[in-house]
Amino acid sequence: MYKKQSTGWFKHYDFIFIDLICLHLAFFLSYFLYQNGLGQLFKPGFARAMHPFIPYADPLYRNMAIFIVLAELVVTLLTGSFRGVLRRRWKKELVIMLRHTLAVFLLATLYLFSTQEADLYSRGTLYLMWVFYFAFLYPAVLLRKHAILHGHSYRGRPSLLVVTTSDLAEDVANHFSTYNFTRVRLCGIAVVDKEMTGEEICGIPVVADRMTVKDYVLHEWVDEIFTCFTGVNEAQKKLVNQFIVMGVTVHEKLNFRAEVMQNKQFVETLANYTVLTTSINYATTLQIALKRLMDVVGGLVGSLITLLLTPIMAIIIWTRSPGRVFFTQDRVGKNGKVFKIIKFRTMYKDAEARKAELMKNNQYEDDMMFKLDFDPRIIGNRMVDGKPHYGIGYKIRKLSLDEFPQFFNVLKGDMSLVGTRPPTLDEWEKYKLHHRARLAIKPGITGMWQVNGRSDIKDFEKVVALDTAYIKNWSVSLDLKILLKTVAVVIKREGSK
Repeated sequence: MYKKQSTGWFKHYDFIFIDLICLHLAFFLSYFLYQNGLGQLFKPGFARAMHPFIPYADPLYRNMAIFIVLAELVVTLLTGSFRGVLRRRWKKELVIMLRHTLAVFLLATLYLFSTQEADLYSRGTLYLMWVFYFAFLYPAVLLRKHAILHGHSYRGRPSLLVVTTSDLAEDVANHFSTYNFTRVRLCGIAVVDKEMTGEEICGIPVVADRMTVKDYVLHEWVDEIFTCFTGVNEAQKKLVNQFIVMGVTVHEKLNFRAEVMQNKQFVETLANYTVLTTSINYATTLQIALKRLMDVVGGLVGSLITLLLTPIMAIIIWTRSPGRVFFTQDRVGKNGKVFKIIKFRTMYKDAEARKAELMKNNQYEDDMMFKLDFDPRIIGNRMVDGKPHYGIGYKIRKLSLDEFPQFFNVLKGDMSLVGTRPPTLDEWEKYKLHHRARLAIKPGITGMWQVNGRSDIKDFEKVVALDTAYIKNWSVSLDLKILLKTVAVVIKREGSK
């Protein structure tokens, strides 16, 4: 799922945070200096009686402290003070920050007159606050911009692959070096008209050519793709459409309009290029924030339950199969990012080694996923008089207790409460182009597949169809429905035992 770039104030929460810090620093310092220093100069006899050092102790000033926060947020929302902040030169920044701080000052003044507290509030403190506010905010914004534009850390930023031709590759690489305002992490360049794999263009590695680029996107961590061609031929047009089928967000330098209208499309700016962005779906910044809030709250609750369960699970697991209580495994997450999933161990320690010999009994004929009717690798499972006997490991799985440590993955951000099942590395290697669409979002502890048959679904293509339908129709309300249905499924599963 593509996170749509917001044109509003939510996108620049770090600048808003800096703004609020500067505002309250100015508020505190103006009160302290004027009430205990400058303000005394205007009193008869230059009295030196000390005033309170903390403005928040005075109800009059405490109310103002609350109001200026609201005023700052209103001004930011209505004027878009930080919209396009990374693209602005210092002179334009000077004018905008001056206008921004003045607007907050005028709202504060209006508040005092509206509440009839203007005669009680120190005018000198109010004027001094505005001076300090601008003096602090303007350089702070410039410093933050410099840190973002010239910093070398791309942690948490989307991974972007450039797909272009040899005659444009250097120009595109220079553009991203100069205008990378969205701070994407360039994972490489694919040159589709010439064999240049292994070379570097402006310090960016060439990672694929026309023949290998699809395989690279299929098996590497790629969040987004930027395509730039002088004249688009049928082969290049087909290539772009294949990227879209794979569920990758595609930014096309505007030369043509992709003919995949069932996907979401909109025009935006990337590295100073005007591009047509196509994605399997997109979400506003607010929707993404709500989903993450659900994950954090659910992750905290689930992690607490996991901590309470761990001593009990440790005793159960150790008495049946001495070894580690937790099982970790490399799984493939959003857009090919590999992470370590964590579960309570429900299998014997040699389970992975025995997988190959049991593959012939796999319920999935295409081997795209692996599941057995009766898995002898599960702790306690054994054959008794020719009949399967299910052990404690099976019961733990029946109750989904083994899944609880994944809440730590949710808190970390590798997973979500609701999403798609994360494939293993060997499953990922077998993926076809359209299978990759399952990786367009974060994997989840539960999802559409889990609540619509799970073990009864033996066709991997049906799993892909369910996951793709979830991604295309995603909403916060859909996540809530799946979570409630998951609880009902687990209860029903236990009741039918």
